[in-house]
Amino acid sequence: MPLFSAVWRRNTARVLPVDPEGRVLLLRGWDPLRPRDRYWFTIGGAAHRGEPLRSAAVREMREEVGLVVEESRLGEPLEISTIEWSQLRIRIVQDQSYFAVAVPAGVAVSLAGMAWMERLTVRQHAWLSPGDLEADPVRSADPRLADVMRLAVTAVLG
Repeated sequence: MPLFSAVWRRNTARVLPVDPEGRVLLLRGWDPLRPRDRYWFTIGGAAHRGEPLRSAAVREMREEVGLVVEESRLGEPLEISTIEWSQLRIRIVQDQSYFAVAVPAGVAVSLAGMAWMERLTVRQHAWLSPGDLEADPVRSADPRLADVMRLAVTAVLG
């Protein structure tokens, strides 16, 4: 049996909400076929056909963590990159644009709006600094995530 049964290429908007303390809201997920393989990742997902990335970022924030922001609060992408990863034996090639947005301290986060697949694979959320992420034994889905978090914190807090 081949390791990967399919390849999925997608264009994604990733969002890094930054609180006044310089922490970024991240999600912790896992692959049900590899339950010990846990990882931190940013809010976001694939843009729908014809959907601008900023619109996708705002939609993903609302759906995944219940945070509503206006598109105008998202600046230009902080980072644009491509990563490859796998989940459920599907190889995913992901073009991703990262956006930062300031959020108030103590903002309520809700995972209730997630789609069924997200609910299956996301176990928790946390506000982490780049240093917190680097010290955590749970890896990042994107090896450059701590660096992108630093860019987001600088963009939001100066």
